[in-house]
Amino acid sequence: MTSPRRALVVIDVQQQYFSGPLEIRYPPHAESLSRIAAALDAANQAQLPVAVLQHTSGEGAPVFDPTTPEWQLRPEVAERVQPGSFHAEKQYGTVFAGTGLLDWLRERDVDTLTLVGYMTNNCVLASAAEAETHGLSVEVLSDATGAIGISNEAGSVDARTVHTTLLALLDSNWAAVADTGQWTRALTDGTALSGSNLVVSATRAAAGSAD
Repeated sequence: MTSPRRALVVIDVQQQYFSGPLEIRYPPHAESLSRIAAALDAANQAQLPVAVLQHTSGEGAPVFDPTTPEWQLRPEVAERVQPGSFHAEKQYGTVFAGTGLLDWLRERDVDTLTLVGYMTNNCVLASAAEAETHGLSVEVLSDATGAIGISNEAGSVDARTVHTTLLALLDSNWAAVADTGQWTRALTDGTALSGSNLVVSATRAAAGSAD
């Protein structure tokens, strides 16, 4: 089996997600941030291509205003970014739109993206779903991503339920989901992570419902 040609994609690990209404709630950001740092250390040691994205909503916006301290990368990420890494701002949920990331990945013959960062319920989800259209495999690190709780006219869901539900959804079709330790071992071994698929996931759910 051919080893995956990975790139680590670090999504929006910015101060905006560490306080205020967008504060990451599950897993707690103190935990997910340490796992993001560990993934970056492993990627750097393996000389993996690393891409770092930063969301911007424009000057004067209520969140992700690039003129504010909240827009900045967390120092745990900034200090680990190596020369030659990809770094871009983005305006949409997906990491691909308007960033030039896809061309950068193609130039390096990458076929597998490992996604870490924030939020599971927005940019991680959007990026994993779009990657399929570009012929890219995706890995999502469950303990190096995080979600917020949401409440609107359609309903209310706590952060843990949002995170775990979306990881199950991603593993059923768009990504292989694993924790940082499992991924680091796969990286060292040069092996792919195995995800589920819709048929297997649906069959297991149906069997559980029948019990």
